[in-house]
Amino acid sequence: MASDKLAAHIEITPGIAGGRPRVSGRRITVQNIAIWHERLGLTPDEIAAEHDLSLADVHAALAYYFDHRDEIDRAIAADESWIASVRKRTSSPLARKVKRRAGRGKR
Repeated sequence: MASDKLAAHIEITPGIAGGRPRVSGRRITVQNIAIWHERLGLTPDEIAAEHDLSLADVHAALAYYFDHRDEIDRAIAADESWIASVRKRTSSPLARKVKRRAGRGKR
């Protein structure tokens, strides 16, 4: 019965949100909610209000996260690693502009 209630709030659909578990009918993933709650310190009420979710949706996502914590934490770490590698390969427009201006001053 409890898993039926959880399934009413959380779904996994290949091709949507990378096939990651998400709030039913939305593209907000369990991973997003876990980060907002665990790392940013937002309460379930704050998450629900800020993202137009029911409190039940947020609690279901957190329950799913705590039931699958290792798997979701690995996905978060993989995403962070990918982001770091992209940042190393890509400079910001501001960094490029500063570098150009610094190069002009050496003439």
